[in-house]
Amino acid sequence: MTDQQDVLYSVDAHVATITLNRPDRQNTISGPMLAALSDYLLKADRDQDVRAIVITGSGKFFCAGLDLRGGGISSGLSNQRSSPATLDLRNTPPTVLHNLDTPTIAALNGSAAGYGMDLALGCDIRIMADTAKLAAAFTKRGVLPESGGTWILPRLIGWSKASELIFTGRTLSAAECLDWGLISHVYNSNELQDAATRLGREIAANAPLAVQGSKRMMRMGMNETFNDHVHHVYLQLLPLFQSDDFKEGMQSFMEKRDPDFKGS
Repeated sequence: MTDQQDVLYSVDAHVATITLNRPDRQNTISGPMLAALSDYLLKADRDQDVRAIVITGSGKFFCAGLDLRGGGISSGLSNQRSSPATLDLRNTPPTVLHNLDTPTIAALNGSAAGYGMDLALGCDIRIMADTAKLAAAFTKRGVLPESGGTWILPRLIGWSKASELIFTGRTLSAAECLDWGLISHVYNSNELQDAATRLGREIAANAPLAVQGSKRMMRMGMNETFNDHVHHVYLQLLPLFQSDDFKEGMQSFMEKRDPDFKGS
C-alpha cells in the first residue's frame, strides 16, 4: 500500500491540482501511486466542476521516474503472471491521460526523468521552472520510453529531433526545452505554480464543452485524413449550437461583458 499523501488532490476555482508528493524520493512513482494517479485523473475528468487539471510535484523534483526499489514497474506496468497477449494497460496513467477530455497542464517545478518525462509529455500543455530539466535517460538504462514518449515525441518535435533526444538519452535544460518546442513557457521557480493556476483558470473561464470538444477533435485529428476530420468537427459542432453555453457566449459578446459559462 502507498501512503495516501504520496499523491495529493485538490480543486479550486474549477482547476484540479494533482501533486506527486514524495520529495524525499525525488517523487519517484511506486506501483500503488500509479493507480492513485489514474484514479485522480479520472475523478477530475468526471467532475463537472473541474475544467482544467494541473499535474506537478512537491520539493525539488517533478518526477525522477518509476521507483524501481519500490516495485514501480512490477506493480504498476506489468504483471509477472501475465503474457503480452493479456497485458491490460487501459487504466494506466499514460493511457488514461491521453484519453481525458479535460485539458491538462504539466507544471514542471523540477526535473523530470524517464517515466516523469513521459508523464509531462502526455499533458496538453507544459510549463517549466527555469531550474528544471528533462532527462530522456531511457537508453542509458537499457530501456525505451515505455509510457508514450515514442508516440508523442515524433509528433511534437519531428522525427529528427525526437531521434536525437531518445537515441542519445540527453538531458535538456529548461531553455533548451523551450527552444526544442517541448514546452510553452519558462518561469522563475518561485512563479511557476502561480503561472500554472493562472493558465488553468484562463482555460476554465471558457465554455467547458467547447474546450473539451476542441481537445477531442485535436486528438482525433492526429490519426485522420483532413476530409474525415472536418466531417467529425461538423458533427461535434451540432450539439454545441444547442447548448446554453453557446447562447451565453453569443449574448455576452453582444452585451460586451464577460461570459458566465455553466458547462451545459
